Amino acid sequence: MALYLSEIATGAHERGAAEALVERLGPAASGAGGRLLEVQVTEDFARIFFVAEDVDPPQLAARIAVLGVARTEPAPVRLVGATADQVRERGTDAASHMVEWDLPAGLDMETYLARKKEKSPLYAQVPDVAFLRTYVREDMGKCLCLYDASDDTAVVRAREVVAAPIDRLHHLTETSDVAVQSPQQ
Repeated sequence: MALYLSEIATGAHERGAAEALVERLGPAASGAGGRLLEVQVTEDFARIFFVAEDVDPPQLAARIAVLGVARTEPAPVRLVGATADQVRERGTDAASHMVEWDLPAGLDMETYLARKKEKSPLYAQVPDVAFLRTYVREDMGKCLCLYDASDDTAVVRAREVVAAPIDRLHHLTETSDVAVQSPQQ
């Protein structure tokens, strides 16, 4: 199973604009031979992050391009801290915060994963935060870490405990509020 991350800048800060885009992501992924695994929408509705599985990346890019929004090309990612089955089972509503970390040059996947394994138990020191999962781009450009937390301050404390920076911190809207249609295959 291959996973691909893409991001959309909605061009608006309106729920309706985000909902309209999200509703088209499932069919776009399906038309590219796969399906959506996860969609996260920032609370201000300005950005949508989505992960598709088993898609043809150029086909997905072409199907997203017709939406007429700024977007990133689908980038291969590795899921850390959960399995795709667990994400499907639990759904995506539990994530309240997302941290984007632009990974430093020279960091390789093996070193990143070893560091993640070593540091993850430290999250227990911040009980008002639950680390859920991370998507790390295979090109090591950045990672997206998802949390369920009481507030932004708690996420910042958790990142400090594991000595990991925050380049951008997003509060997420519940994806159940934004209809996600993804045909099962």
